[in-house]
Amino acid sequence: MTYIITEPCMSEKDASCVDVCPVDCIYEGEDQYYIHPEECIDCGACVPECPVEAIYPDDEVPEQYEAFTAKNYTYFDVPPPD
Repeated sequence: MTYIITEPCMSEKDASCVDVCPVDCIYEGEDQYYIHPEECIDCGACVPECPVEAIYPDDEVPEQYEAFTAKNYTYFDVPPPD
């Protein structure tokens, strides 16, 4: 499992999540931050730090943000889980 950063990040783009990540797996993209699915250790430290509640476990992403799961995996050229 990994965490997915969703649409609310696009308007805020706050780096609080980056600062608390113990493995530095959160990267800044042009439009938002992304969590590398192969580097994430599933600790969840980023979730409470997000001021706009944009971060979810990949199996709990709300329906309206489901496209962000594929967007995250595509950003890192990693196949999504089955």
